[in-house]
Parts: sequence; C-alpha cells; structure tokens
Amino acid sequence: MSDRNKALAISASYFDEGTFLSDIKRLVSHPTESQDPRGKPYLLAYLTDEMQPLLEGLGFSCKIFDNPQEDAPPIMVAERMEDPALPTVLSYGHGDVIRAQETQWREGLSPFDMVEEGDKVYGRGAADNKGQHLINIKSMAAVIEAEGKLGFNAKILLEMAEECGSPGLKTFCEQHKELLAADVLIASDGPRLSPAAPTIFTGSRGGELFDMVVDLRESANHSGNFGGLIADPAIILAHAIASITDERGQIQIPEWRPTSLTPRIREVISALPPVDTGSIEIDENWGEESLTPQERVLGWNSFAVLAMKSGVPEAPVNAISGYAKATCQLRFVVGTDPDDIIPALRRHLAAKGFDKVEVVKAERHAFPATRLDPDHPWVRFAAKSLEASTGTKPHILPNLGGSLPNDCFADVLGLPTIWIPHSYAACSQHAPNEHILKSLSRQALQGMTGLFWDIAAKGAVPSEGE
Repeated sequence: MSDRNKALAISASYFDEGTFLSDIKRLVSHPTESQDPRGKPYLLAYLTDEMQPLLEGLGFSCKIFDNPQEDAPPIMVAERMEDPALPTVLSYGHGDVIRAQETQWREGLSPFDMVEEGDKVYGRGAADNKGQHLINIKSMAAVIEAEGKLGFNAKILLEMAEECGSPGLKTFCEQHKELLAADVLIASDGPRLSPAAPTIFTGSRGGELFDMVVDLRESANHSGNFGGLIADPAIILAHAIASITDERGQIQIPEWRPTSLTPRIREVISALPPVDTGSIEIDENWGEESLTPQERVLGWNSFAVLAMKSGVPEAPVNAISGYAKATCQLRFVVGTDPDDIIPALRRHLAAKGFDKVEVVKAERHAFPATRLDPDHPWVRFAAKSLEASTGTKPHILPNLGGSLPNDCFADVLGLPTIWIPHSYAACSQHAPNEHILKSLSRQALQGMTGLFWDIAAKGAVPSEGE
C-alpha cells in the first residue's frame, strides 16, 4: 500500500468506524449561536474545549485572540510549522451557527441533538460550518498518521462570528499579516453544485444589505376619512422597489449590472450541470433573460426584498399607515463597484421622483465580491488531486453564489483562494432541519486527505504550465 493510499484508508476508517459521526454529535451539541445573546458563553468554549485539544493533539500550537472589534467573539489561530522551505497552507472555519429556530424543526428533530436518518445527519452547524472544518482537520490528521508528518506548514484560523458578518475579522487579518502569511488558502464552506461530485469555487458574490424607508407621519389615519387625501407610504415604497427591476426581476440600475461576465467565465459556467436544489423548483422565467440559470447565480447580480412591513400585518385595521419599510439586498459579483451600490440606488430613485424614499445602509458588515482566475495553477492542482481521490471530476465555479469573508484572504492577505465545500444546496443551511449527507462527507474526507497528501508530496507551490 502506497503512503497515499494508507492516508486515504485512515480517513475512510475514521468515517466507517463511526468516529466522524460521534465527533459531529459532540460539536453540534454546543449551542454556539452568535446572533443570540444566549450563545455567547459557548463561543469561547467551542474553541477551548473542542478545537484547541483537537489541534494540539495534532502538533499545532494554538493561540486565542481577543477580537479587535469590541464585544465581538474571539478568534483562534493554530500553527504547525515543519520547515520554512515548505509550502504553507492557511485554512479557515467558523464555529458559530445561525439562530437555532428550535420551534420550526420538524417533529423528532432538535437543533443541538444530532439525529441520523438514512444518509442524512441532522443538527445545527453540521453543514455550516462545524462538519466542514472538522473534515479538513481530520484529513490533515490522516496524513500525519500515515507519514509521521504533515509535509507542509499549516495554519488554521477559526472565528466565532461569521453568521454576524465576521466583525473584526478583516481588521484582525490586517493586524496579523505575518502570522497568517501563507502560499494559499484552502478552506470549506457553502454547498457543492451536486452532492455526488466535489466542487471548487475561488471566490464569492458580495452582499450589500440596506433598508428602503418611507416615513411620512407619526401615526396611522382612518382610511375612510383620509383615503385619497394623504399619501400611502406602502404604495410609494412598492413603486420604488418595482422601479429597481422589471417584472421578471431584471435589474434596471446600470451601475448594478456587472461587467465581468467575460467569454472565459461563461465558458467555465457552461461546463457546469444544473444546480441540484432538491425539491426547490427553479423559476426559469425569472432573472436576466439572456443568461442561463447558472450564469444568473454565478456570473450576475441579483436584487431581493428580504422583508417588508407597513401597518400591523398581524392585526390590520382600517387605517393608512404613516410608515413603510423594506429590507433589501444586492448580491453582486466582481465588476460591480461596492462603494457605488448605495449611491447608485439613491441616484436612480431621485431620477424616478421617489424623493420620499430614504435608503439606509445596514450596520452589519457587507462582504465584498472576490474571484480567482479559474485557470490558476492552484485550481488545476486541486482539481486533479480531487479527481484522483474520488474518481469524480470536480465542478469548478468562478465564485459561490452566496457570500463569504473571502476578501480577508484574497485582498488583505493577497492569497489565491481555493474553497472546497462539503455540503449541498438542499442541506437546509440557515433554515430548520439543517443536515449533512454521510455519503458526501465520506467522499469529502477522501478528497481532502488526498489533496493534503499531494501538497506534501509535491513539496512546492504549483506553477504555471503544470
């Protein structure tokens, strides 16, 4: 048995003997909700009680830092430095989870109690992101066990506030560039394109969150006495929102229409199969008409109204409200100026005569858009390795449709960024009944173990032409 096959066998045994699932069960049991004050005591404990012992047992040195943003959760950096001449891989994960939504899980399921049903393993954080960074750490562990060494230098950054927009992470990376210096980022988050095949994406769409508000008067007024006499904020707001897109959701603000859907990016996207959305039916006649569904998600911008309110929806009365508000979002790719998103919207509304509509940018940090050239040597190297280990050619995406703090690594640290997700689109991420697939997780362990072994075997950074 070659050393590579030995490492693959170790990671297979780790899964087949049930240890992976017992580890997931323990990690899921920590209610690390960063969006809820009740989760605060568990955020540091996840690092000190779970990650630090695990990583120190693999020969990593660990240090937990205060977040540079006041009152934000801590950040941990683990290092295993074997030889300065070897390549250095930085990895990333987050141990915090989205709100539990306990009352919305179906009968028999509870967010912080892992449950197995067939190929599915339920639990909050199983997919986002505890299971994903566990797979990567345990894949490194398999290489160390097989070789007696890792064969490259590894650094792992674990944060506990990604679900709050990663407050302080960018500043932390700016303050600790030397500590986090590496040759590449290899990390895992988000979904695969298909459960059966590995996926590589090299960046993510950005996300800009903002409110559109029409505030005309302090109180509501009787709709019989004042109907036709006073302006209705909800109607004004509805027309303002409708001006942003046409009836099929095509963006009408020129500055919001990206310039980066090049022939090469379209070629890369055209090689991809349809997104596996499970039972969620795609509306073929929604979005940019000239683009394929994959191009709309991976190569274009999308506008969404996340929530709207006027009056009291739970108990409506015969009155014209004085106030209306919509929380909106633009998901955007590279080629969109992030600093001009809000100003462009304000210019558009002013030109359309919607002077009563105020645009309020969200306080929550927005993730910029990032993208690495899909022909980069690290992309080719990772794709070849994953195919060798899994027997399946990976799907290569120019970027994730969602958002990640990838700008911290791509822009601040200047790294090529390789993301290899270990979940799938129908995993109920950010929703009740979150789960991972056992079959996908086992394949992911094999793929990542092979990739880390191949980096060690090469002993150098991939170069052009390889």
